[in-house]
Order: sequence, then structure tokens, then C-alpha cells
Amino acid sequence: MPMNNLTLGYSPCPNDTFIFYAMVHGKIESEALNFHEILLDVETLNQKALKGELDITKISYHAFGHLRNNYCLLRSGGALGRGCGPLVISKNESTMEELRVKKIAVPGKMTTAYMLLQLYDRAFSGQLSAVSSQQQIIEMPFHEIMESVAKGAVDAGLIIHESRFTYPSYGLRKILDLGEWWEKETGLPIPLGGIIAKRSLGEDLIRQIDNILRLSIEYAFSNRTEPLSYIKDHSQELSEQVIREHIKLYVNDFSLDIGEEGEMAIQEFLSRTEEAGLIPKSEMPFLCH
Repeated sequence: MPMNNLTLGYSPCPNDTFIFYAMVHGKIESEALNFHEILLDVETLNQKALKGELDITKISYHAFGHLRNNYCLLRSGGALGRGCGPLVISKNESTMEELRVKKIAVPGKMTTAYMLLQLYDRAFSGQLSAVSSQQQIIEMPFHEIMESVAKGAVDAGLIIHESRFTYPSYGLRKILDLGEWWEKETGLPIPLGGIIAKRSLGEDLIRQIDNILRLSIEYAFSNRTEPLSYIKDHSQELSEQVIREHIKLYVNDFSLDIGEEGEMAIQEFLSRTEEAGLIPKSEMPFLCH
């Protein structure tokens, strides 16, 4: 693909479609760059990035830990904040200790959510399987987890994205807020996902892309209702209220620029996962610039 035509991966979740709306709809100056958008759930994007298939993409920070030699992190576009972490939910009252021997559904082996669960308690670093009922940890698409817990197919679920707002409607209860645990443990906001670019694109082009992305977010903040129809087209029939809550929670000042506190949070996450032997060590700076 010519250098001015770039593959751009992001999820159909409201925060991402809000962020990238102006960038892919010609609402801002794109400096002669053409972005070919590919909308997929974040775990599929993680796997595509691991194969080097995307020039720019949304990524889970867990997956980024395996990609630092080939990709770097943009300053804009990420999901990082407070009060926005993944939840462990169940149909019945339970403790995390009791869940060590139960079946837990997770939204993907490369998600930040699953990494946080392992950092919380290494007992949850079990083998993953989409089929075997003998496995403690069951991998499935994030939007199927709540129904699986409600039906009793699994004992508990690790939920992300808008599931944070909708799990009570399935008759489920919160067992643990991993974001809350992380904040108490580190005093830092929780880094969930970021936007990465191939290092091979070169520093000048990457700076261009980062600037365009920031302008896209600023446009969305200034024209909040305009992207709504595009967001709804990809939001799996979420109500407008849930869409607004989702964007409010996951798109914030850190999305414009991760800033010093965001850098500290990401470095803490990567350092802890390295020390736990859950990602390879890397000497590469994680930021593009």
C-alpha cells in the first residue's frame, strides 16, 4: 500500500467511533493521507497487529507489551482514566478466592483486562480455551460474556467496554473492580488501550498522523452530536444514553494527550507485566515521540 494510504484499525465501540469520526469522514485536514478504516473488536485488532497487518491500530496495552519492537504508541486517541476498569461479575455472591477453581469467561488472551486479572492474582493465569469445559479460563467475544454468565455456562465473567453499564440488566453482580484495585495499588489512572503506529512509517509521518488524530478528537468534542449516527451504526443497538455514558467515561483529556501521568501509568503497567514474566522485556521507548 502506498505510504499515503494507511490501514487504520479501531473497534466499533462508541469511544473509538467518536474519536475517529472526523478523521475518516474528511472533516479535518488529512495532509494528503488516506486512511482505510478496519472496524473489528479489540482482540481481533490485537491479533492483526501481532501479525503486522495494520499500519495504525487501537491496541490493548497487554498486546502492546509484545509489539514494542515494531510499533510505538501515539500520544492521542487512547483509553486511559479513572473509574473505567474491567469488572469481574457473577450471577451469585462469590469471592475471588472461590473463583480460582471456577470457569471464568474473558474477552481475549491479549486484552488488558485479562492481564490485570493475572496481575491481581496469578492463580487466574490458566490455559485458555474457547471449547473445553475443563478449562478454568474461557475465551469468548466480549459481547457474549454477560449472557454466558446469566445462563450459567460460566461461573463468572471479566467484562469491558459498555458492559460496565449494562451488566445489572442481566441480573448480574459485581465481584471485583480491577480498575479500582489498580488505582489503589498504584495511585495512577488505568491504561486500557492505546493507538499504535508501525515504527517503519518514520518519525515525520507518525507525527503527522498523531496530529491528525488529535484534531479528530477536538472536532468530536466541539461537535458532539454530529458523529452520533455513525456511532449508532456500529454500536450493537446500544441506547443513546449508554452511548453517551460510554464516551464520557472513555474519552477524556488523556485521549487528547496521555500527558505525564499517563506516561507514568503506562510505564508502571509495562514494568509490572515484565517483572511478572507476562510480556517480554524491551529496551525500546514505548512512545513514538
